[in-house]
Amino acid sequence: MADPSYIVDGVLTDSEAWVGIAHASLSLPAATVTWTSTDDGQTGDFSQYMDLVVVMYARSDRAGTWTDSYVHVNNMTSSGDYAGQDLSGNGSSVTGSVPSTTRGGLWYLPNAGATANVFGCCVYHFFDINSGKYKSFLTSAASDGGTENLAWMVASTAKTQAPITEIDLVTGSGNYIAGSTFSLFGVLPRMVA
Repeated sequence: MADPSYIVDGVLTDSEAWVGIAHASLSLPAATVTWTSTDDGQTGDFSQYMDLVVVMYARSDRAGTWTDSYVHVNNMTSSGDYAGQDLSGNGSSVTGSVPSTTRGGLWYLPNAGATANVFGCCVYHFFDINSGKYKSFLTSAASDGGTENLAWMVASTAKTQAPITEIDLVTGSGNYIAGSTFSLFGVLPRMVA
């Protein structure tokens, strides 16, 4: 097994804080994008990171203007698996609500009926992913190009004490279209003085 990039000739070095783990640029539509920890001590092994960050640019092929996009952590999809609070605004008014307890990080992305070639953008930040406490994450997202021009902030908690080993990005209906891009980064702890 090769040493990770932050071990040089057997010596622990202070590496870049963010490590690119995976990237997907869809060539065909997909309803879900999934990343799973490799559990092998290499770059794709989630156990070495403090946090995980997802950056995505997406659009749905569903008819109409908008559909939802959200996260499942560790295949958790049952009622009561998540808790959260969301805040959305359209430039003139703000709405707060309590999202579904079967998913986290809900936001709306443009559909086939939205302005042509408009993609929504979203950043998910998963905190302290290997701790023995519930897993919290923040969503920052924005979309334009239709009737629901919104910016979103969502605080979510996945009610599991297990480490995060899988992240599923899911459309509520339809598929993420070809050209949608998804990047996963691991945030390393500071390892040297």
